[in-house]
Amino acid sequence: MKTALVMEGGAMRGMFTCGVLDVFLENQIEFDAAGGISAGAAFGCNFISRQHGRALRYNKKYCRDKRYCSIRSLIKTGDLYGADFCYRELPDVLDPFDRESFAANKTEFYVGATDALTGRPVYHKCTDGGEEDFAWIRASASMPFVSHPVKTKGLTLLDGGVCDATPFDFFTGIGYKKFVIILTQPFGYIKKKSSARLFARAFLRKYPAMADAFAVRHERYNSELERIRRAELAGDALVIRPPAPLGIRRTEKRPEELQRVYDTGRSEALKRIDEIKSFLNCGDCSAEQS
Repeated sequence: MKTALVMEGGAMRGMFTCGVLDVFLENQIEFDAAGGISAGAAFGCNFISRQHGRALRYNKKYCRDKRYCSIRSLIKTGDLYGADFCYRELPDVLDPFDRESFAANKTEFYVGATDALTGRPVYHKCTDGGEEDFAWIRASASMPFVSHPVKTKGLTLLDGGVCDATPFDFFTGIGYKKFVIILTQPFGYIKKKSSARLFARAFLRKYPAMADAFAVRHERYNSELERIRRAELAGDALVIRPPAPLGIRRTEKRPEELQRVYDTGRSEALKRIDEIKSFLNCGDCSAEQS
């Protein structure tokens, strides 16, 4: 049975995901497909390129760099996370993304974003880690209010997390029935209605469908987590969650905090590594490619 790796976003809570993924790399655990939303996409792509430690490394090194994430960047460019720095200079020059390994990996990698004109989730299958793939990764992580929409292939895209917490529903829709799911909130977390929804209506006035989606984001999130929970209870999903709220800022500037959350992810994955291998029927720890 084909298996899918499903990754939630959550800004720097994604360091938890990075810790889990590096344990997977160390144990040669593979999947038929993988997909991420927001930080799940931005950090998860390193799992496909097999670059152990890369996301932790560059986040710790550049978290205080104003070109990476800063109010100055927001004022100067309209993006809190500097688009040119994050999606060109960093992966092309400062800490190169291994596009060759990414393209060679047989695991299919999907990125989810929100169509700003319709308020609906849309997905892209990444193939080579090139300009188009990175445009989708950027779009998936483009938080409303602090990011420009990303325009590509006739679409206007923003944060995938507005519609889908994870790509779980997408994968079930294309026939996957067995999942390893990495969440960045602990068991029992319930998202509350956003206090920014009225501000969102004004800020997203050019995109009323996006504003509508933002207004009910909490309902969609909680409903999706309930479906994931049902899959977990049925034995169709293995879910890795933090043991408690991670308590990290969305734009964390302290390298030691990034390391702490990463280490939490490693710890949770290592505790369950035998269970994960058994769930995937690993044998030699490689998922059956079919």
